[in-house]
Order: sequence, then structure tokens, then C-alpha cells
Amino acid sequence: MTMLTQQPVVKAEMLIRKPVEEVFEAFVDPAVTTRFWFTKSSGRLEEGKQIRWDWEMYGVGDDVYVKQLEPNRRIRVVSSDQTEIEWVFTPRANNETFVTITNSGFTGTGDEIVGQAIDSMGGYTMVLCGLKALLEHNVVLNLVADKAPDFHVNR
Repeated sequence: MTMLTQQPVVKAEMLIRKPVEEVFEAFVDPAVTTRFWFTKSSGRLEEGKQIRWDWEMYGVGDDVYVKQLEPNRRIRVVSSDQTEIEWVFTPRANNETFVTITNSGFTGTGDEIVGQAIDSMGGYTMVLCGLKALLEHNVVLNLVADKAPDFHVNR
């Protein structure tokens, strides 16, 4: 059996063809974020605040602590499972923004850590694809809800 020699760090990235202010706001303002990621939030992201995110179709939620919020540049949160998520927003020419989401700090056995990292990579890639469709084309893809329809609570 092979043992992990290094903790995995997940990175998902995507170019969004919108100004950095609009892309950043999409993650800070739950009125926008609920259109492509979670279904309910206790409020806007603000540095030093605890925020609740819910995925009502699955009956699950997460309490995140906002460690750092640099407008139009960076968001860092700590999830209830103690993993850290960081968004970096890099402005590009022609009102484009390159978004990098990094997730780290997975715990458990080697197999559990690898499973969490794989799930995280897929999840954040879907989030970025949903964001791109929403901001660039005003299309709500329902990616998160449609990922596991057999696990919806109200089926």
C-alpha cells in the first residue's frame, strides 16, 4: 500500500469574461451565489463573520468563517470541517477575470483524504462552470442540484 507523502491541495481555475468586480461580487453576495452554488445563505461574506451556507435539496449545510476578504482580490474562509478555501481573482485584459479556487487541509486516513480532494476538485470545477454560464450567458445550469438528483431530500 502506498502512503501519502504530501497533503493534497486542490486547485480549480477558470477564465470568466466579466470584470473582476462582478466576478468577486458573485461569491460575496448570496443573491448571486445561490443561482449557481448553494441554495441559502445567512448573509454576505464579510471578514471576521461566520456565515451559514445550505444546500437545501440535500439537507446539508456548512458554517464558514471568513478569515480574509480583500475586495476584488481574495477571499479566504475556513469550513466547519477545518479545510481552508481561498478564491483569488486576477483581472485580465478586456474585462476578464481569472478565478483560482484552492482547497486544503483535508484530514482522515490517506484514502479519506484522497476522496475528499477528488470530491472537492469536481465540486469547485462545477461551481466555476456554473458561474461562467451565469455571468457570461445569464444561464442557470443547476449543476449542483443535478449532480446527485437521487440524493435530494424531498424526492
